[in-house]
Amino acid sequence: MAITGIRRLVFLVDDLEATSRFFADYGLKPQAADAHSARFEVLNGAQVHLLRRGHPDLPKGSVQTGIGVHECVWSVDTPEALAALTADLARDHELAVDAQGVVHFVTPFGQAIGLQAWQPRPVFGAPSPANTPGHIGRLNQPRKWLARACPKRIHHCVWTFSDVQEALEYYRDRLGFRLTDVQKGFGVYMRADGAYEHHNIFIANAHAGMPGFDGTLKFHHANFEVEDIDEMMVGKNHLDRLGYRFEGGWGLGRHRLTSAAFLYLRVPELGGEMEYGADCDCVDDSWKVRVWDGAFGTLIFMHDLPQWLMAEPRWDVAYATAEQLRYLPADPKPVAAENLAEAAE
Repeated sequence: MAITGIRRLVFLVDDLEATSRFFADYGLKPQAADAHSARFEVLNGAQVHLLRRGHPDLPKGSVQTGIGVHECVWSVDTPEALAALTADLARDHELAVDAQGVVHFVTPFGQAIGLQAWQPRPVFGAPSPANTPGHIGRLNQPRKWLARACPKRIHHCVWTFSDVQEALEYYRDRLGFRLTDVQKGFGVYMRADGAYEHHNIFIANAHAGMPGFDGTLKFHHANFEVEDIDEMMVGKNHLDRLGYRFEGGWGLGRHRLTSAAFLYLRVPELGGEMEYGADCDCVDDSWKVRVWDGAFGTLIFMHDLPQWLMAEPRWDVAYATAEQLRYLPADPKPVAAENLAEAAE
């Protein structure tokens, strides 16, 4: 093992006061703040670091546009693994090490990345058991009552990339990430080699024609993991009562591709959407990569369907062949795979 997940997301912001207030209301624990920065924590100790535009700690050499997450610091399980990664990167990267031992660098395609030997605090969810016809999960027991959301982990982060294949190969070959699924025309899902989350990063196609996709390297959204849909909606209602109004975005739903429940909240002051997520697929190295039509993989349900998803998507998913372990453009005529089992034969 080496990289195990997200240690810190470093945001470039213009409105430090509003973004600090949002993350405190969103359920993160404030750690430190001054006139130019603020730091927050989720339960496992992973951090959000807000830096006002012009702050000297913002990454240098990045070509990323817009505000939002301008550096992701990935956690590495041991100092020895960090040393091996940095020894390889030092061959053709300029590395800088800060006082906390974070190794900072910029990829050939202009994305700022950090690596730190760090162990998260153990966190254990305890969602309420479910009752359903023929199965009693709770007898003489109500569901938990929650007052607000309290994110447990930073599950994944998403940026748009001008060349998805270039980014895929870099994360795979230089950082050891595993490809988990391909969403034709949209991008690719990858997980860190020491993680079980279906993905820790989604490499989105910056040319996909979606709102806000302008062909550049740009922050899209970050996923903060909670227990279940109850906690998502309690968190949303807490924000509602504080006066927040979220315009646009996908809102509540469940993805087909990852099985994950989601609640996207568009926060313009942060450059994208903050996502409460829960119940995502977990995988290991025995996982078989699948290739999905974009619309079919996007949702099982969504509370407010956008126009482009109004038509029922066709079944179009199959296990990837060796030649398909790469980014694939959208198919103008989706292949209606008979079923996933047949594709696996």
